[in-house]
Amino acid sequence: MEGFTTVDEYISQFPEDVQERLQSLREVIRETVPDAQEKISYQMPTFALHGNLVHFAAYQNHIGFYPTPSGINAFKDRMTEYKTSKATVQFPLDKPMPYELIQEILKFRVAENEKKSENKTKKQK
Repeated sequence: MEGFTTVDEYISQFPEDVQERLQSLREVIRETVPDAQEKISYQMPTFALHGNLVHFAAYQNHIGFYPTPSGINAFKDRMTEYKTSKATVQFPLDKPMPYELIQEILKFRVAENEKKSENKTKKQK
């Protein structure tokens, strides 16, 4: 399916076990950042607060979590058991999701975006 308009639409295309993991991740994000706006961006579920916070997507063998390069760099020492790239960490489908780490990354990204937003506001005054 192409051209998703909602996160529910995105999640519904996957097998039930993957849907459960995606919904759990979605709930962790909602609980951690209740003011974040949910949307589809780059055809992936995205949460935004003062700009994009994180994206996530399901693949054949993993859930891709995209907390921007700064989110990866800040926690790279705690991601050694996962495949990472400049802006992505892959959580294998056959292992438990590291929800505590995800929550910490989310809090880091919120603080980062809030600081950027404050600086932008100061420059406009």
